[in-house]
Amino acid sequence: EKKKEQAEETLKEKKKEQGKANRELAKIDQEIREVEAEVNKKRPSFIKSKERTAHLQKKLNTAKKSLAEVKQAAEAHAEDTRLLEEELAEVNRKREEYETSEKDASQSQGRDIQLEETQVQEYHSLKIEAQKRSSQYMQDLDSINREQKAEQDQLDNETRVKTQLESQIRQKGHERDEAQKRVDKLTDHIRASEQSLEEQKKLQLDLQSDVGTSKDRVKELQAELEIVMEQLGDARVDKHEDSRRKKKQEIVENFKRNFPSGVYDRMINMCHPQHKKYNVAVTKVLGKYMEAIVVDTEKTARQCIQYLKENLLDPETFLPLDYIQTKPLKERLRAIKDPKNTKLLYDILNFSPPDIKQAVLFATNNALVCDTPEDAMRAAYEIDGANRYDAVALDGTFYQKSGIMSGGSLDLARKAKRWDEKHMSQLKSQKEKLSDELREAVKKSRKESELNTVESQIRGLETRIRYAKTDKEKTLKQIDELERELRNLEARYEETGPRREKIERSMAERDLRIQEMKERMNSVEDVVFRDFCNKIGMENIRQYEERELRSQQERMKKRMEFENQKNRIVNQLEFEKSKDKKIKDNVTRWETAVKDDEEELRLARTAEQKQQLELEKEMKQIEDLKAKRLGFKQEVDKMDEAIGKARREVGHIAKDIQAAQKAVTNIESKLELKKSDRHSILMHCKMEDISIPMLRGNMEDIGQDSSVMDSSSDASIANSQNLYDRENRITVDYSGLSENLKDIDDDDVKKVGDKLAKVISDQSMMLQKIQAPNMKAIEKLELARGKLQVTNEEFENARRKAKKAKQNFER
Repeated sequence: EKKKEQAEETLKEKKKEQGKANRELAKIDQEIREVEAEVNKKRPSFIKSKERTAHLQKKLNTAKKSLAEVKQAAEAHAEDTRLLEEELAEVNRKREEYETSEKDASQSQGRDIQLEETQVQEYHSLKIEAQKRSSQYMQDLDSINREQKAEQDQLDNETRVKTQLESQIRQKGHERDEAQKRVDKLTDHIRASEQSLEEQKKLQLDLQSDVGTSKDRVKELQAELEIVMEQLGDARVDKHEDSRRKKKQEIVENFKRNFPSGVYDRMINMCHPQHKKYNVAVTKVLGKYMEAIVVDTEKTARQCIQYLKENLLDPETFLPLDYIQTKPLKERLRAIKDPKNTKLLYDILNFSPPDIKQAVLFATNNALVCDTPEDAMRAAYEIDGANRYDAVALDGTFYQKSGIMSGGSLDLARKAKRWDEKHMSQLKSQKEKLSDELREAVKKSRKESELNTVESQIRGLETRIRYAKTDKEKTLKQIDELERELRNLEARYEETGPRREKIERSMAERDLRIQEMKERMNSVEDVVFRDFCNKIGMENIRQYEERELRSQQERMKKRMEFENQKNRIVNQLEFEKSKDKKIKDNVTRWETAVKDDEEELRLARTAEQKQQLELEKEMKQIEDLKAKRLGFKQEVDKMDEAIGKARREVGHIAKDIQAAQKAVTNIESKLELKKSDRHSILMHCKMEDISIPMLRGNMEDIGQDSSVMDSSSDASIANSQNLYDRENRITVDYSGLSENLKDIDDDDVKKVGDKLAKVISDQSMMLQKIQAPNMKAIEKLELARGKLQVTNEEFENARRKAKKAKQNFER
């Protein structure tokens, strides 16, 4: 008992430690759930920050690309300006060189032809005379020259317009090309954004489907789980009993692994009553065969028995299908109408697989099942006068054809619950399955935050696409406007050609008229300057003047070429310089945009890294908690093993105590029996006036039971004990007994006693023959013998009651 108390105390301490560890484990689980909830709460924000960082990175890359392009354009513009300035400087230098060379040439020619002063005066007077004579021609020539000068101005104006139009066409073409590049970039951006939008919308549909269906599924699973939990609440199984059954089931599984083709299962796992009301009746009839294992052959059964012996496992009952002897099913019993609702037990059992039919027939043995004990008794003994049958009532009262009747009991009701426990085992499996599905459904329903993030990203993408499309449409309109302006400019440019050609034709015709006028004037001059030309050795005065005029015209033409080149370069420079501010502003704008985007990206990355660190910290916390939980779980498992071991130890000790108590009870029973036998012998000797040699005590110490038994078992036990205590004072003197009678075995005592009794009987008969019997003494002897028999019977009854009371007390 002390060892048992120590073992129970150890078990209690281990349970206390297990409870503490389980509470700590539950606390860790709660912490894990809280941290996971926090992670799920922060993850959408982190994803949003990550998306924002990626978007800002793309935006920065685009800005840098645009900055590089505008810088490249600015460098090209600066290079064009530099080349134009160099070209202008080169034109100015060449013009100065030409002027210097012309000046030197004029001075040289001036020294070659030197007219006398009188000749010069004569030239001027003759010139005046010639002008007077050709004044009409001169007036006409001046008029024509004015017209020619006006058209020359028009031609120069058309040339300037042409140059300006060429510059404007180049500028508008450049603007159109830049706008087209922007449209191409916007198109690529829209295409990429629409692709991302399509992916996000697909993800949104998947998440909506998961979240929507999972919410409904969570409700369904919760409802199903509540029903299963209610059913489980109505059918709880003792954990130790459940553990024992699991071990017994493991034995069957081991059999199936070792002998896969020969072992089916336990009867209780393959059979089930059609209705719950038959549970007790089926349990009563099947009896020990409920837990029997069905196998195919006797050989398989013997192999399984050998396995049990080798592994020191508890005994099992086997039903070999090729060995058991079954009686055929009595079809006529199915037609019984009275008692009502009488059925074959075989018919109210569902079993699978069909191969075990022989085992079911063997276990049921054509037994009948009835509603009441009265109906069962009638079905067993009265429905067929020539035959009897086994019949069982729904409450477990069982009438066997042999005449034995047994009733239901609490133990039978407890065993009948095995059918419910079988159902409960299915409920447990269903509960675990539903719980797993519920956890998965809850996980999916928690994707709602992710769905919100995706929807936010979709809205952002739609906004960006809308703005990009608006910008693209605006830029396309700008391109259309530039195309229209270019067409107008090109049309105006094309119009300058015909106008210039018309002016040039008009000027060419006028040149002919001028030439004609000049020839007439030359004729007049030839007449006036004829003598003067002869003097200076010239063919005509024009030879002298043309030499000077040609030189002057050449100089004017050359200067005009220089002037045109200079004007063209200056106009181009002015156009290029007009773009300086715009290009610089463009570069500054993109530099500012890049700087702003870099700062915004830096802040976004800082925020993302901060959130990532927080998530990583919490994920590490989850991993640490899971590792900690695993450690606690291992400790709990070890504690479970230790508790199981301690529980088994308590069970073993309890079994040892029970065995010891049983042994003590057996010894005490034997001792009581010996005391009773001794008392009977002593009483017999006292009644027969047989003198017993004694070393201690006397015949008066031999007690006599009261003729009336006390109703109280305690009083009977006390009387018997007092009786035995008095007789314990008697010590029989065996010195006069022969040695051969002192050393006989217990098994030979009865034989020797019978032999001695026969000797006494023979001698008594001999005495009766020798002497006439004393009838009065014989009557007294018979009376005493009757009293002794009654006393012995009462003593035996009292002893049995005392033994039974003691056993009940020790239970």
